[in-house]
Amino acid sequence: MSTSLKARLCLMMFLNYVVWGSWYVTIGTYLTTTLKFSGTETGAIFGTTALASMISPFFIGMIADRFFATEKVLATLHLVGAVLLYLVTQATSAGAVYGIMLAYCLCFFPTIGLTNSLTLQQLTNAGSEFPFIRMFATIGWIVIGLVVGSLHVEAQSTQFLLAAGASVVMGLYCLTLPHTPPAGKGQKITARELLGLDALVMLKRRPYLVFVVASVLACIPLTFYFSFTNAYLTEAGVSNTAGIMTLGQFSEVGVMLLMPFIFRRITVRGVFMLGLACWSLRYGLLAFGNAHAGIWMFYLAILLHGFCFDFFFMTGQLYTDQEAPPHLRGTAQGFLTFLTYGVGMFIGSLLSGVALDFFSSKDASGAVVHNWQAFWLGSGAGAFVILALVAVFFRTRAKIQNKPA
Repeated sequence: MSTSLKARLCLMMFLNYVVWGSWYVTIGTYLTTTLKFSGTETGAIFGTTALASMISPFFIGMIADRFFATEKVLATLHLVGAVLLYLVTQATSAGAVYGIMLAYCLCFFPTIGLTNSLTLQQLTNAGSEFPFIRMFATIGWIVIGLVVGSLHVEAQSTQFLLAAGASVVMGLYCLTLPHTPPAGKGQKITARELLGLDALVMLKRRPYLVFVVASVLACIPLTFYFSFTNAYLTEAGVSNTAGIMTLGQFSEVGVMLLMPFIFRRITVRGVFMLGLACWSLRYGLLAFGNAHAGIWMFYLAILLHGFCFDFFFMTGQLYTDQEAPPHLRGTAQGFLTFLTYGVGMFIGSLLSGVALDFFSSKDASGAVVHNWQAFWLGSGAGAFVILALVAVFFRTRAKIQNKPA
């Protein structure tokens, strides 16, 4: 791969995650603090990210596999998404915010699988080259997190305006990306393909079937962190929470640089289990930390993000690409997005909101008081149970291999 092409793909990843990082970790703070939505309402709105991941990736992946070039699909999704992000800033009711966010997420979340698919089609050794390129997605998340934190707009609609501007830039930039024509253009389209069911052929391999089930289950407790950590730290008295949470992305960069070495030495099963163990530890640290003498626990919990995220999501993306037939790679990435960011996180988003309300009460003045320790301990217990299930049932010696993409 030429240096110029690698740079172009790195910038693509950077911009895509600037858009996402502008609002993803702070939307809960905006909804609960500024719009005064309940935990259940906030969890439901956050769940639009997962609901969209269940609805759109199959269709978008199929379009990119069959009809239109991937870069054009990406451009269209981002330009439409920019308009919807602006509309979010004008909405104040739970119903309106829910509807607009659902429409926006239907545009954005397919771009995760499509940028992965476009990148992987350009690589010769995915196992060694993809982590470096994907690292720039994390750098984009760090940069926008620092911007949001330094501007102190975690509880303001400004975060969506920043995302809208970045989405316009990304949409225009996508038109300059390497032409990636649909691999299956001209082939007959069946109802099975329209529903994305071709990707189900991968489930005939028992190890991948177990991996899929484990991924869905694991995303349930994982969503608790994404939904409410920023709101929790803010309530605990930590300042500049958006900026501090970017430490997790700094650790992610470091872990990404190690991933090629890790893949050579540890099986997919081992990496996945280590990731779940880190999630359990992270929740314990959040449960017992505080903004004073115990703030080191908060910092350590955030710094674990590299291991938590990369060992779970990146491994899944590469493992899926490795198992998928060449003509179904776009659909396969959409299938994985459907299961993780979709089914698992949709259930997790709803349960996280319900759990927060369950562990909440009102004081004498009528103010809502959250029992965050119980909330996080329950999350950690869930992650540990899934770790035990993976240890028992996910039996494979497969490793992420360097092979032609």
